Parts: sequence; C-alpha cells; structure tokens
Amino acid sequence: MREPTPEQIRDERVYRSLGLTDAEYELVVEKLGRLPNYVEAGIFGVLWSEHCSYKSSKVHLRRFPTSGPQVLQGPGENAGVVDIGDGMAVAFKMESHNHPSAVEPYQGAATGVGGILRDIFTMGARPVAFLDSLRFGPLDDGRTRYLFSEVVAGIGGYGNCVGIPTVGGEVQFSPTYRGNPLVNAMCVGILPADGIVRGTATGVGNPVFVVGARTGRDGIHGATFASAEDPEEKERSAVQVGDPFLGKLLMEACLELIASGAVVGIQDMGAAGLTSSSAEMASRAGGGLEMILDRVPVREEGMTPYEMMLSESQERMLVVLERGREHVAFAIFQRYGLEVADIGRVTDDGRLRLIWHGEVVADMPVAALVDEAPVYERPIALPSEPERVDIPASLPAREAWLAVLSHPSVADKRFVYRQYDTMVRAQTVMGPGSDAALVKVPGMDKAIAMATDGNSRYVALNPRRGGQIAVAEAVRNLATAGAKPLAITNCLNFGNPEKPEIMRQLSDAIDGMAEACKALDTPVVSGNVSLYNESRGVDIQPTPVVGAIGVIDGIAKRLQSAPTRERAAAGLDLWLLGREDDSLEGTLYGELVCGRPVGDAPYIDLAEERRLHDLLQAIAGTRAAAAAHDVTEGGVAAAVAEMMIQCGAGGEIDIPAGMSQLGWLFSEAQGRAVVAVLPEGAEDLARLAAAFAVPLRKLGRLVASEKVAVRQAGDMVVEIPLAALRDAYEHAIPMALRAGTAGASA
Repeated sequence: MREPTPEQIRDERVYRSLGLTDAEYELVVEKLGRLPNYVEAGIFGVLWSEHCSYKSSKVHLRRFPTSGPQVLQGPGENAGVVDIGDGMAVAFKMESHNHPSAVEPYQGAATGVGGILRDIFTMGARPVAFLDSLRFGPLDDGRTRYLFSEVVAGIGGYGNCVGIPTVGGEVQFSPTYRGNPLVNAMCVGILPADGIVRGTATGVGNPVFVVGARTGRDGIHGATFASAEDPEEKERSAVQVGDPFLGKLLMEACLELIASGAVVGIQDMGAAGLTSSSAEMASRAGGGLEMILDRVPVREEGMTPYEMMLSESQERMLVVLERGREHVAFAIFQRYGLEVADIGRVTDDGRLRLIWHGEVVADMPVAALVDEAPVYERPIALPSEPERVDIPASLPAREAWLAVLSHPSVADKRFVYRQYDTMVRAQTVMGPGSDAALVKVPGMDKAIAMATDGNSRYVALNPRRGGQIAVAEAVRNLATAGAKPLAITNCLNFGNPEKPEIMRQLSDAIDGMAEACKALDTPVVSGNVSLYNESRGVDIQPTPVVGAIGVIDGIAKRLQSAPTRERAAAGLDLWLLGREDDSLEGTLYGELVCGRPVGDAPYIDLAEERRLHDLLQAIAGTRAAAAAHDVTEGGVAAAVAEMMIQCGAGGEIDIPAGMSQLGWLFSEAQGRAVVAVLPEGAEDLARLAAAFAVPLRKLGRLVASEKVAVRQAGDMVVEIPLAALRDAYEHAIPMALRAGTAGASA
C-alpha cells in the first residue's frame, strides 16, 4: 500500500488518523514552511500526542516543587535522582501502562515493567526494586478477574525473569475501573552520586547506535493509542510485546557500556520508539541528529521508514558514543549476544533528518517537534462544593469490621505478591505486607525506603484535599518504617481532559499535591500523566498515585508494621499518635453503607502530618516503639486488626468517651498512626510526642489471646475472635477468585 502524498494528507485529512487536529496540522505546516509528508506527519502526531507532550497537563505540572538540596536530577530526564548520602544516590520513576493493559493485560503489564526498568538503568543506576500500583473493577465481574490475574502474572513474569525483586505496591478495587484498569509501575535503582548519565545527543559527529532487539511492527501508534478513548476497542497491534530475558541482557550490557566511559548519552525507546528517543536526545542537547534508517535492524520484511520510526518494539536503546570508541560497544554487545548498529551521527543544525536508501524522507526542526509542541490551557469547570450527606452508623460494629477487612482494597494481598520474587539479590530488608519496603544499599548500613499510595475516593470527593492525602499517605508509610522521606514520583491517572470537570479535578489535585510536597519536603523529581482513562464515555475517578522514596541510616532502627509474635505475646501497649476523630465522611465504611463515595474527603492538616512524620523518625530505634502502622483506609479498626493478625495476638481497645463508636473505629482522618510499645517505653514515647506536639492516647494493649474486645466507658462494644478477623482479611480475594471460577464452570 502506497503512502498518501502530502496533498492527500491535507485534502483528505489523513492527519487526523495520525493524531493531529486540524489546528495542529496547520501549525505543523507553519513550522515546516511546507506540507509534511506521511513520515513527518506521523512523527509530529505521535510527539504532539497527550502521552508524549503532556499538552493538557504541562501548564499545571509547573506548580510542583521539583528542587531541593537532596535533588540531583529533577523532571525532564529518564528518571529523577536524589542524594542519599555517603556518595550514593537513588534513581526512581513511576509510569503508567493503563491502555495497553486493558487490551492485552499480560503483555501490557509486562512491558510496563520492562519500560520503567530501562528508564532506571539508562541513568547509570543498578535497578534494585520494583513496586506497582494497580486498580481494577469489582471482583464479581468475570472480565475484572481475568484482567487482575493476567496483570499480576505479567508483572511477575517480567520482574522475576530479570532478577529484580518486586518489594511493594498496592491494589484497589472499585466500579470506577470496570472498563479501564490502571497499571502503574515503579522502579528504583542505586548509583554513585557523581555517576548520573543523561539522555543527550552531544558532540558533533559522534555516532548514534541502535542496540538490543530488532525493530518490528508491534506497538505502532502505541503513544497515540494511549491518548485516545475506549482502549478496549483499539487494535491489539498497538500493544507491545516484551522479552524479559533479552531485557536482562540489555540491562547488563548497557550498565557495562556506561561503566566504560564511552557513552555520551543513552535513551530508552519507550513511547513512540525511535521517534521520541532521537528527538528528545537532540532537544536536550540543543542540536540535531541524522539517521540512516536502512541500517536499522528489522525483524519483518518490507518495513517502511514510517513503521521504523513509530514502532514501539521493546528492549531497544538509542546510544550516542564518543567517536573513536565504537569498538567498545561492539565488543560488549557481541559478548552478550545483542545486536548493535551504527545508524547515524550527531549534528549541530537543530534538525532531525532521516535518510532511506540515499533519499531524505523526513527533515524537521527538533525544537518544533519537542520544545514547541502545543500546550493547551483547557477550560476548567467551577469548583464544586462537597456533598453533604448524613452517613448512617447503622451497621453493627462486628458486621462493619468484617465488611471493611474483607473489602478487596483492604484485604490481604498475598495472592498478588506471592507471584513475585520479593527476595532475589538478598537485599530486601522489609518487603510486601509492610507499610514501606526497605532495600539495603550494598556494603552500607543504610536502606532505601519506598512505598506507593493513592486513594481515588478522596480525590473524587475533594480533589485538592485528596491530592494532599495522596502525598501524605505515601510519605507517612516511609515515616512509619523509621525512614527520612526524600522525594516523590507520581502517576496522574485522570479521565478525558477535554471535559472541564476533569480538568478541574486535575488542576485541584495538583495544587493539593504541591502543597503537601512543600509541607513535607518531598519534591517531585519524575512522573507520568495518563489521561483519557475512560470507557464508553465514562471517566474513571481521578487517581493520582504517589511513589515515595526515603532513606534510613542504621538498618536496625527500622520499625516493622507489626511486632513479632514473641514480643506481642509478652504484652505490648497500643497507642494512637495523632488526633481523635469520629467522622465517617470519605470513608470506606461510608461507601459500603451508601453504595458510593459520600461526603467530603477525610480530615488532613499538613503541619500535623509533618510533626507526626518527624516523631515517627525520632522514635525509630528507641525503646519507645516495637512497631508502627499508619491509619488509613478502614480507620483505626483496620490498622489495629492488621497489626493483630500479623503478630497473632488478640487485644483490648478503648474508644474515648463521647465519640461515635462506628465513627471512631472507621474514621479515615489523616496524620495518625498506631504504635505498639513495651510498657516500660511509655514514658519515652510520651516525652517525644510532647516534644513534637503530637497528640497521644493509649488505645489498649496486645495480649496472648484469641479474642479482640472493644469497649467504651467500660461497656463492651464488640467482642470478636481474632480468627474471624483473620478469615475475613486473608480469604477475601482468594474466595472471590474461586467463586468466579466456580461460576464460570457452572
């Protein structure tokens, strides 16, 4: 099939199928000073897509704080980098693979992991951990069960094969994701603080290499596909196919090549493949690139320049080497059995020039492709007032407690993380099931703390406050492990930006997140925006997800999220750090009884939140606390139950006089944590809490019992066997999956 002529592209509006609007096409013509040919129109279409250019979100993202003394590399590179002291640094980033996972869940999730892996080792960092953040519809839906199982298998299939542990994450379930699951993957790597490698194409005349897998037709239009509605209706050919074994070889070869000192710049071929990697590398350097496309190794016959440039075949890198040291790359890649091809050179004319069999098939200004992509200030709806709803405290306490613990968003996630290798490389200090994961820095008494978090219910009810909570929860998870928070990455998963109400959600959520980042001293150093998350015209609830990074000096100072069975059996007191609260607004309990998110988002005060984090770091490693667990979804009731289930001890809990019983049990007010303390540590805890101005109250105690008793003013509110709480918590997800399988068989 012959490609349309420039005149046909214009007259028949072919450019629309390439992702360009009428106005954007006219802007392309203006930038070029002529009509674009098919290759050029396709390249502009993909680089100006929402997925690559962030054209709807860029004006709002500028409000994030991105700098600080700990920041070595902020947004704009393949990953952010922060200093962790002693000459070492951490590179980390989170990205979404939502739309591909809705169509081909195993490969969509697997290639999401592979793509974020390449972003990290491209910076010169040795990847040490994966985390994820996943969202699905209700488990009573057959397609949801299929998506859930396949996504989890895809994450494990790739991560396990490349030999990097998946150490943490989160999974939530809500009807809002029934047609549009979210798959956000995060990777963390370690590198010397002075060893950062950047994706720049500098040095006129330096050679440009494609390394790794051959280029095929898989993933063509992947970036524009991720910027469109109703992903389940799109072509499966837009979904990439991963090869984790090749990915492992590519990682090791690239890290060895970087260590040789021959690399000038290196970039992963992610969204938009060779197009984005070449244009972005040239843009960062303020120069140009000339590439000879008939030298690109391909695995399919008859591939055209258009297909080569837009292919998103996985496990490929674009590398600029120092001229005269090409032999270094050839030797290294030959030893790993990987292909390497010299396809071009760095120029100083600011053009991206493509040559095919001796003819120039595309010649475009780099600045127009990247720096001058359209930026839209889309209409924003007026802010809406939170809905005022009376949430009935109508469920019996026992029934409510079991319902909250058995909700899949709260319930035990061992079904997920048992499919992941969490201990490979033997550096995992704390893994899945903890508030935060800890991974040891090799050769040092130091660990990196990491966590992901986000709650769409809060953001749907109050985008600004929900944005604050998204950051605060992720950072609080680090603090409850005893770590000092350093910075965050994020994935902003929202609906159709062409709807003013969606842009209001995005803008307000960013404001809230920025406020929290400033208050908690955790700048945003990398991230991703995923828009058009909608199915058949119905948008998902706004879902900003935060990946937080911190450091703990002295691994023995860490705090577990539950005490050991032996310490709990010996007797520990439970204390609540933070304010008392009995509001049910924004809670999971409220959603369960009302059938939808109701009220306002839960209470948060960022100054209180910061004091709590500082206190938790102060008590880590002292006799004041044996364990700490943050209070979040499901409230104090869920936090206490999770701690008891993990340590295998029952206990006694006292509700303060004057508080609504169900409200106090299930309030999700922020800035709170439950700590388990040896009786002789109470005085130290009280002294520290007073020093940091954090409210403190004794909740009760853990005892060597199979019962859990909750009282108020001496009267029994609920008494329940620990085994009943454990069954509700541990069996909810396996039972839902088994019920679905049985129903399908019947």
